[in-house]
Amino acid sequence: MEAPLYSADPTALAVTAKNWLKGMVAGFIATVVLSVLMLIKQRMGLVPQLNPIEMLAKMAGGSMPAVGWVPHFLIGTVVWGSLFPIFDARVPAGSHWLNGILFGIGAWILMMVLVMPTAGAGLFGMALGIMVPIATLVLHLIYGAVLGGTYGLEHPDPLPQFQVTHR
Repeated sequence: MEAPLYSADPTALAVTAKNWLKGMVAGFIATVVLSVLMLIKQRMGLVPQLNPIEMLAKMAGGSMPAVGWVPHFLIGTVVWGSLFPIFDARVPAGSHWLNGILFGIGAWILMMVLVMPTAGAGLFGMALGIMVPIATLVLHLIYGAVLGGTYGLEHPDPLPQFQVTHR
């Protein structure tokens, strides 16, 4: 069995290096799916006032879309992809895809209370209209399902069991 990334405390959050990488691969795939859906949404004119890539670009002080796409992929792949294996191992929802949906709801809440107000869209993006929190929730549910489903298809290793020794 591979050594966990952190195992000094048996109650600490631990994940194997393989699962961490599998989480990042799943995060990348889920971010690609989310990105395609965002592009389709924009192309169809659905909730046109919601453009997270433009928001991220402006928050970073840029004007080109690439400035927004970079943090979008970093957050979806590295941040959420790295955290999901820990979440998945700790939440007994019964399936990876269901854990992914729960994780997506958490990511959505963080976006609504941290990113949206920082971007000037208000709490839950309400300055942009009622459809913004609904559309972003749907996108995050899909992201989460793809994240968890992909992670499950990668057959993650079981979480290492730690033994507590008293000296």
